[in-house]
Amino acid sequence: MAKKIITVIGATGAQGGGVVRAIQNDRGGEFSARAVTRDVNSDKAKELAALGAEVVAGDVDDVESLKRAFQGAHGAYCVTFFWAHLSPEKEMAEAKNMAEAAKAAGVAHVIWSTLEDTRKWVPLDDNRMPTLRGKYKVPHFDGKGEADKYFTDAGLPVTFTRAAFYWENFVFFGLGPKKGPDGVLALTLPLGDSKLPGIGSEDIGKCVYGVFKKGPEYIGQMVGITSDKLTGTGMAAAMSKALGQEVRYNAITPEVFRGFGFPGADDLGNMFQFHADFQKEFLPLRDQALSKALNPELQSFDEWLAQNAGRMPLS
Repeated sequence: MAKKIITVIGATGAQGGGVVRAIQNDRGGEFSARAVTRDVNSDKAKELAALGAEVVAGDVDDVESLKRAFQGAHGAYCVTFFWAHLSPEKEMAEAKNMAEAAKAAGVAHVIWSTLEDTRKWVPLDDNRMPTLRGKYKVPHFDGKGEADKYFTDAGLPVTFTRAAFYWENFVFFGLGPKKGPDGVLALTLPLGDSKLPGIGSEDIGKCVYGVFKKGPEYIGQMVGITSDKLTGTGMAAAMSKALGQEVRYNAITPEVFRGFGFPGADDLGNMFQFHADFQKEFLPLRDQALSKALNPELQSFDEWLAQNAGRMPLS
């Protein structure tokens, strides 16, 4: 029997790539991946093709290309990448295009990778954290959360997934430990003593695939995905063990982090403050037991570090 096609947006990115690999590595499964990318000749696209994925050209800014990519597909994984452009408005427009294309194609199961609209917890007139761009608290959360409406308003059979903090941010985003003036490594985050839910990006893909395998069971539901929930002290201790040298936790204020000046520092500073200020509300929204049920191979932070600690730039 022909396998059911799952069209995967952002197939050469962290989340989308993880979904494609999870599907294609399940040789006996009922699904196959159609990987959508702007550049079908890129090295990453070729790697997915080598796994047996169908690689097709598509652009999230071009709704007609998405309609073609979704045509004949059973499922669709929809994701945006804020950090490529730093624009919540662009993310919302892209999500609207994906919802429109999925509706036109009659896709049986859509998974939309979203995040909380933090303004439901922190209104714009709440001055505990600054309002950014005049209408957001955490732009890379709020735009996705606001875009949920495009999928629900279209009446799509949609599951909403909310991922946790990518541990790959310690490798690629400059958030890993750095040596201080005394030569000792320090993990610098504005978390206080609160916990941060985290996960490896490959495990996000496996969890998403687990949702697709469940069929209609999670349609209409919000699925929060995480592995370990750790304090800054806990993450630093795990890093110390994995690296074989001391890593201290350097707890700073959100204000200090927002002032670091790199693109998106204010956004991330607000995000970490949101995590810290709303622990009781936020932590239960990421379900480790459910994530493990969807993905029995779910890695702990220690297991992830065993494979990835050497990739963290320490200078």
